[in-house]
Amino acid sequence: MRNTLALMSLTAAFVAAPISNAAHAPQKHDSARPTLTNPILPSGPDPFILTHDGWFYFTATRGDRLAIRRTRDLGKLAEAEEVVVWRPAATGDHAISIWAPELHRFDGKWFMYFTAAAAGHDDDAHRGVFVLENDAADPLTGRWVDRGRVDTALPGIDGTVFEARGRRWFAYSAYDGPDSVLMIAPLANPWTLATPAVTIARPDQPWERQGGRQILEGPEFLAGPKGDLFLAYSASACWSDDYALGLLRLRPGADSMIPANWTKAPRPVLAKVPGNDVYAPGHNAFFTANGGRETWIAYHANQGAGVGCGAKRSPRVQRMRWASDGTPIFPVPARAGQRVEAPLP
Repeated sequence: MRNTLALMSLTAAFVAAPISNAAHAPQKHDSARPTLTNPILPSGPDPFILTHDGWFYFTATRGDRLAIRRTRDLGKLAEAEEVVVWRPAATGDHAISIWAPELHRFDGKWFMYFTAAAAGHDDDAHRGVFVLENDAADPLTGRWVDRGRVDTALPGIDGTVFEARGRRWFAYSAYDGPDSVLMIAPLANPWTLATPAVTIARPDQPWERQGGRQILEGPEFLAGPKGDLFLAYSASACWSDDYALGLLRLRPGADSMIPANWTKAPRPVLAKVPGNDVYAPGHNAFFTANGGRETWIAYHANQGAGVGCGAKRSPRVQRMRWASDGTPIFPVPARAGQRVEAPLP
């Protein structure tokens, strides 16, 4: 089901000399391959890309609606029609602040997960993750059925799902006192947890506490080539230039519901690059390309310092690599306008 990922470098134990090595090496691409110019849209916070049947499906935060673009060439994403597939009701528990949509396909159906808040209550206590379902072959058509809120005990944002080790898993960023933490649980069905969620990571590092808040958000699963399961996340406040990606690792065979089994990388795996005029990169998604043989990352970033957490966050894509020990190598965020390798469906 889901797409794969990633960008910058870690060792097998996450003790990370390779990270800095990758950070200073320019990304190379095959001259025979097509290229594209990042960003792929002028605006598109919280980008998500799914590859299916030779198409790239793209969605991002629009605030008041859910919309999908479809293209065979991500370099021409701006030319693809943005199809609005759902608008919220004026009242109810998911009427405003429609954020971070994700499009998934499993059991022969399409599902959209998204964050929303209750009408009249645009605050953390009234945010949750909600699900729509569509049984049409084409997600741009058919009827989207509202399945309501995922039944988490704590309010939160940025829900995602992934199939691994014989089960389907849900992860999200939960509000737990002053912290935004990462929680995970198996699913009984696409909108119901099979067991209560457990916290697998807290913002306990200085680089996860920039911008005046202690935040881990935007979890995204990535299956490693040697049986490891990775979970990338965004750390610090999105309005901070130091918003960055962190990474958790679960060893093969380890129980994902035991928090101690998740190992955190000691520093960001994707962070600002002032020399490339890239600031606050984060809220990523992973997707596959070239018939599933390649792993790519989509993320948003600001072009310039002090831009904040608004519509100027633009989506970018770059190819991921894998180290010999099965850990992901994240690319260096490319300067806006720089030609990079383009993915093939």
